[in-house]
Amino acid sequence: MTARIVLLVTSPRLPAGLLTSAAWDVVRQHPVLTGADSELVMAVRQAGAEVTVVDGPATQPLLDVVASHGTVVWLAGPAGDEALARELGLRLARQPGLAEMELMYGSWDPPGARLLDAVAVLDRLASPGGDPWKRAQTHRSLAGYLLEESYEAYDAISADDTDALREELGDVLLQVVLHARLAEELPEDERWSIDDVAGGLVDKMIRRNPHVFAGAEVGTLEEITENWERIKRAEKARQSVLDGVALSQPALALATQILDRAARAGIKVPLPVPEAQADAEAKLGADLLAAVAAAHKAGMDPESALRQTTLSQAQSIRAAEPPPPR
Repeated sequence: MTARIVLLVTSPRLPAGLLTSAAWDVVRQHPVLTGADSELVMAVRQAGAEVTVVDGPATQPLLDVVASHGTVVWLAGPAGDEALARELGLRLARQPGLAEMELMYGSWDPPGARLLDAVAVLDRLASPGGDPWKRAQTHRSLAGYLLEESYEAYDAISADDTDALREELGDVLLQVVLHARLAEELPEDERWSIDDVAGGLVDKMIRRNPHVFAGAEVGTLEEITENWERIKRAEKARQSVLDGVALSQPALALATQILDRAARAGIKVPLPVPEAQADAEAKLGADLLAAVAAAHKAGMDPESALRQTTLSQAQSIRAAEPPPPR
């Protein structure tokens, strides 16, 4: 039988004892070496396997054990022990027939595993000994950054720049995780964590998508939207169709959403008459609201329309600027 050196790699983001059946077989049947004690080493030992910790360079100890036992397992550390793998590969290439090297995955990262890294990094930064700036923040002091990062993500979407969008969504995620970490410092009766945020999201998505999770019958996108809104109304028990509208959003978007909510509820309220307003600012507001109402009726987005026209105007201004001095 060909001698083997099995490099057993596991995910550092999963509980230590979660190994495949093939991985458990190999650690129970053959000598196991590793570079340091860890939770994984403890789990393997508790399962009845012997693990030897190698102090120092591991290449020769591995070759010695494989020479006497035929197969040896190296329990890789969290980083995968790539340097050892390269050194072993070169040694075995220089001595053909000595042994074969096999890479075995005892566990691997599930989708979303790097989110655990994000939580761990933000926890380190916001804990004693971490980043003083982040530790000094509050939900209120970070509010502007959340808006700024969201707008930058919006810009990336508008520019169809998917690489920039990936980066900007990371900045939005940073804000979410940091807010959740700061909430862990609240008084006990107010405290919550990123798990509460994620758990609430999961529960909400399951409740509001019964056509996916509960076998509800829906035919069209309009029916799905109506079902979502019906479930949402039942959950929130709101007193008004306008409850839940974000009042701090840009004024054009706010006006559009309020008019849309009223229209969907069948509520008709006359718009303010510009000529009846007491001052110029109120008249301007009534004129703008009338313009938003006209856009809504025509199925247009006034926020997007004004943004595009303003950006076009900005380009014209840039073109009209004198060249910078040399």
